[in-house]
Amino acid sequence: MKKSSYEGLQENVRKLKTPEIEVWQNQYLDKVYTINLDIPEFTCICPKTGLPDFAVIRLEYSPAKFCVELKSFKMYTIFYRNVGIFHEHLINKMLEDFVNAVKPRWARIEGVFNPRGGITTTVSREYQVK
Repeated sequence: MKKSSYEGLQENVRKLKTPEIEVWQNQYLDKVYTINLDIPEFTCICPKTGLPDFAVIRLEYSPAKFCVELKSFKMYTIFYRNVGIFHEHLINKMLEDFVNAVKPRWARIEGVFNPRGGITTTVSREYQVK
């Protein structure tokens, strides 16, 4: 099998140390409602070329005990501006970090990345309490 030129570029992506996502106490625990967060100017770096990647990130969730604190979440997203990360890994990492901090009833994230080589990449993932 031919060795890929991408091999080894993302070995430690799951251990990437990101800024803390802060939360605040939800006072409407008895209500089921949805919060939508849109990040229309998200940027990260292609781990292969070092060139910037641009995307719209959409995060939708139903809070349980906590809601996300927006300033900390913005700082979390800005962190990726200088990080080389594949689109697929980014979406998975962001959802895992979000769920670990906020502990929502359910969440869905979608990243729509600007075309590269004429191809637009959309990556999405969902989480539900088991």
